[in-house]
Amino acid sequence: MTELFSGLTASATVLVALAVLVGAWIQSVAGLGMGLVAAPVVAVVAPELMPELPLFFGLMVSTSVLVLDRRHVDWRAVGWTLPARALGTVPGVWLVVVFTNAQIGIAVATMVLVAVLVSWRTITVPVNPATMVAAGFIGGVGGTATSIAGPAVALLFQHGRPSEVRATLAVFFAGGVLMSLGALAVVGHFSTASIGLAVLCAPLVGLGLWLGHHTRDHLPRERFRRVVLLVCAASAVALLLKSL
Repeated sequence: MTELFSGLTASATVLVALAVLVGAWIQSVAGLGMGLVAAPVVAVVAPELMPELPLFFGLMVSTSVLVLDRRHVDWRAVGWTLPARALGTVPGVWLVVVFTNAQIGIAVATMVLVAVLVSWRTITVPVNPATMVAAGFIGGVGGTATSIAGPAVALLFQHGRPSEVRATLAVFFAGGVLMSLGALAVVGHFSTASIGLAVLCAPLVGLGLWLGHHTRDHLPRERFRRVVLLVCAASAVALLLKSL
């Protein structure tokens, strides 16, 4: 089959591009989603680009969201969660170094399924310094090892104003991704091919954000959330079956 970019087949490249578009759209609406959508797809079609490629996608979408919603950031929450994410980056990098591609795939699938189960039940967690530090640390481990950092922090702020949740998560994601990519580069786990493919997909990030901006106020929020969770669960199950 013809290779289109960085060793990927045309069909694999199209799947990654579609995941980026959908992930950016969902994150623009809900505050997170790029990692949940893109990471399982990348882990299936291009495991050698994990976790760097989804991290680059996450950086692009989170910085874009932050530019649009920067006035609504809860800086107190950022002050607790982001330093804790920095601490979680260390064990996250260790997992990337010692895990095989198949083990990373299992970890990604497990993270997505746990996130879906927790989000489906809409558990209420008290927002205080202890829970914010715990969520930030978990995000640092998961975000670095699997590129999925959002579920624990999103769970804390799920009942906040949508604009505030989107902006606060954007700061957490953008800062955390820079930490994760920097740490991965230090240990030599950094694919330059990921940069090229991320740049190639950048226009799709912009299109997804544009779609999200123009549809977020017209979507039935609860039905949209459930459909997104089902899609993420299906992709996680496919990844899990491939990795076992």
